Amino acid sequence: MKLVRFDGWRVGVTDGVKIVDLSALCGASEADWPPVAMNRLIRDFDTLRPRIAALLAGEVGVPLAGARLETPVPWPNKLVAFPVNYHDHAREMASTGLANIQGFFLKANSSLCGPHDAIELPDLPGRQIHHECEIGLIIGKTGREIPPEKALDHVFGYCCLLDITVRGKEERVMRKSYETFTPVGPWIVTADEIADPGNLDMRLWVNDELRQSANTRDLIVDIPNMIAITSSATTLHPGDIFATGTPAGVGPIVDGDVVTIEVGGVGRMSVPVVQGRRGHNVVFAKPYDFQKMPV
Repeated sequence: MKLVRFDGWRVGVTDGVKIVDLSALCGASEADWPPVAMNRLIRDFDTLRPRIAALLAGEVGVPLAGARLETPVPWPNKLVAFPVNYHDHAREMASTGLANIQGFFLKANSSLCGPHDAIELPDLPGRQIHHECEIGLIIGKTGREIPPEKALDHVFGYCCLLDITVRGKEERVMRKSYETFTPVGPWIVTADEIADPGNLDMRLWVNDELRQSANTRDLIVDIPNMIAITSSATTLHPGDIFATGTPAGVGPIVDGDVVTIEVGGVGRMSVPVVQGRRGHNVVFAKPYDFQKMPV
């Protein structure tokens, strides 16, 4: 199945042609704060699945083509990311360590946006801002200390994910946490539709130029071990999102570009890039004059 959020706050299921509204089923409403209806749907999915399947088969729904798709899980408990997690990207970045030594980091949840949102570049003159093509993984079951051999039991589904980053040596979390820096979508494909997550193709284009192409068999830390590593430190919850790493070919994006990502068996989305006027701060205004910094 493919689960979506659409038209601002609604939760639904799509067959690729129509969307059937599941908002009442999972208690979604426009007044929800925080917006965690999709988290509840993921948590209760095994119980609700027969009803969802019946609704998808029997309801007319609304045309998918006319809906505005939102980021599927806007309020995860955690947005986990694995750095330098493809062999070719490690060589590209001249990394001397492996991702299983570096572990994971967390991006700000507020960086999430959807397939119909633009990537807004912050106002950081002289800095390159790069695309990173990734597969997003959505956790379906609560767990701690999950062994690799049981890790896939905790995966709810997969989606396309872009990890946008300001290049530099400053703190990674800040450089990757600007708002709109984590487009996710266009939907969540449930795990049962993916025969082998260890053999998934993904590609990224900027405008018509193919820049990244890889397969998850080239991961340094594979998906089961990502879940094991993360759950060794923290409890995973339904709706948690993993950014599983990017292959070689990262490069700059600028105002007017269109970034397209495609993951085999999952989906495809294209997002525009616009130059914003916000985001400048003293961290990127080097060299520092600490005596003149405001207190």
